[in-house]
Amino acid sequence: MPTPIRILCVGAGHMGRSHALAYHKLAGFEIAAIVTRSAQSREALIAELGGGYPGFSDFQEALRLTRPDAVSISTYPDTHAAYALAALEAGCHVFVEKPLAETVAEAEAIVAKAEAVGRKLVIGYILRVHPSWIRFIALAKNLGKPLVMRMNLNQQSSGSEWNTHKALLSSISPIVDCGVHYVDVMCQMTGSTPVRVSGIGARLCNDLPEGKVNYGQLQVTFADGSVGWYEAGWGPMMSEVAFFVKDVVGPKGCVSIVADKASAEGQSANVNAHSQAQSLRLHHSTLGPDGKFMREDEILSLEDEPDHDTLCLREQEFFLNAIHTDADLGSHMHDAIRSMKIVAAADESFRTGRTVDL
Repeated sequence: MPTPIRILCVGAGHMGRSHALAYHKLAGFEIAAIVTRSAQSREALIAELGGGYPGFSDFQEALRLTRPDAVSISTYPDTHAAYALAALEAGCHVFVEKPLAETVAEAEAIVAKAEAVGRKLVIGYILRVHPSWIRFIALAKNLGKPLVMRMNLNQQSSGSEWNTHKALLSSISPIVDCGVHYVDVMCQMTGSTPVRVSGIGARLCNDLPEGKVNYGQLQVTFADGSVGWYEAGWGPMMSEVAFFVKDVVGPKGCVSIVADKASAEGQSANVNAHSQAQSLRLHHSTLGPDGKFMREDEILSLEDEPDHDTLCLREQEFFLNAIHTDADLGSHMHDAIRSMKIVAAADESFRTGRTVDL
């Protein structure tokens, strides 16, 4: 068996915790240390992992003293670029949560550094390892062209969840933070080049940093004529009605993710519900001689429906395999830049009031 990859885990929030649990379980990894700014969150995570792991409050110090083989970054986006570049410069492989960085220029710099030093860079696009979403994308590709892709993820948050959202909003908007997932899905469905983006946004409360908005929507047009929209809003004012829409229409019909349980239980702020897919509904548009549908809709049950921690485990299995097999991650990295360009263009469009050509 290969020597375990010693990994430095940075961040102990929802994503950081799940990734640390994955490293703890996988024999191919060995946690070198846990890094957080908060001693309380760091100690809680180390205790959950059974204790025994070193803890640090300073990333640079931890990187210097532990000399890891890899670094896992699950912090707020405003630290991603600095941490990832430092880790790559130190010769480490890097896993970094989405979005890859705050800006396209930073994302491009991280990818360029990974390519220059010959280290693996994996970005946390969790839907890429989700069986239901993989099938959703495959079915959408069979609907003909152009596609109309409708997606949203609004989150009604309060208490600690709203505090987390406000902390995120000081760094990045919802349309950028969550949007990279869904425009990445759109790009996979169309296999086409995004050419034009427009965006809108709104500031729905005053309890935000100056100039920040907690609601946004983007519209993207592709070279093949396909179009898609994505909507995201965070806060105590957001509606629980239709907070989760994942729907794709083409000339041959449509396919939708059915998440009735999450919708019925008011789960919009529950991260575990965000990737849930109880079933897929596939509709066929073919009409018979009598003008009626020739086929009934298909309800496709999904037996492999992993929870959030299991999805994070699968991401880390992908990361581990990429390191051991020297996998070519060129398309993975550049797809992340592409999705960053789309959401950044949407943000620019909202602020300038103009459609952005890519």
